[in-house]
Amino acid sequence: MSRFCYVNGRYLPHANGMVHIEDRGYQLADGIYEVVPIYHGKLVDMEQHLDRLAYSLGELRIAPPMERNALRLVMRELIARNGVTNGLIYLQVTRGVAPREHKFPKKTKSSLVMTTKKTKPVAPELLEKGAAIITQRDLRWLRRDIKSIGLLPNVLAKQAASEQGAFEAWLVDDAGYITEGSSTNAWIVKAGPDGKARELITRPLGHDILGGITRRGVVDLAKEQGLNLVQRPFSLEEALSAAEAFQTSSSAFVLPVTSIDGKAIGDGKPGPMTMRLREIYCRYAEQGE
Repeated sequence: MSRFCYVNGRYLPHANGMVHIEDRGYQLADGIYEVVPIYHGKLVDMEQHLDRLAYSLGELRIAPPMERNALRLVMRELIARNGVTNGLIYLQVTRGVAPREHKFPKKTKSSLVMTTKKTKPVAPELLEKGAAIITQRDLRWLRRDIKSIGLLPNVLAKQAASEQGAFEAWLVDDAGYITEGSSTNAWIVKAGPDGKARELITRPLGHDILGGITRRGVVDLAKEQGLNLVQRPFSLEEALSAAEAFQTSSSAFVLPVTSIDGKAIGDGKPGPMTMRLREIYCRYAEQGE
């Protein structure tokens, strides 16, 4: 089956999808993106992803490329043409094509590109053993709440993880606190003040992290389940002493983390709260649109 993409109003064979050399996304990273999961043929949290896309566009003062209803239609058509049941759809919007200059061009039309990707389920051994991660200094800009296509610091962190045989890199700010992963949100589980009740901890929203849509879903589900959820910064030292750790993302949902920088978390196995949340989230994802 041929693979198709969508580029500025046209469905094209994937190999023929191209943008102009002076597209500001290519030359200046002047654009944003979204990645929406496709699970059992349904789009997971599509409206929340489109809300975030609109937010990122607004923060960078980039005009929406089309109305939301039209965007939904294009997304579904591209998924159908590519026969994707489980995977991801990638949307990228840039300020458009203009002679290279740092300031905003006076007149330009936003560029819209979409692609899809089929994915396999998370490897069973990864769920059984959990992911190994490393830490890296957080080198990113100060508006991480905008889902910008300027991802070079994330690329370097992910490459460092790959070269050290790890699944992901968690980023550490100058104060020693975990911000998030190179493409994930970070979570830990600790014993509460009474030494028994467990606290589910993740960094609060703000300019220093991306508001992950899967993160948001897990927050809502944790509240529904009556779990002791605390949104606050946590340090690398605190993470290393946690009973459990995991990360959330659109690609892997809830994924257990069992070692950080070569040190086992808890008993070195995926924890019960982590796996409970993964099960609950997967059931939730099946209700997508």
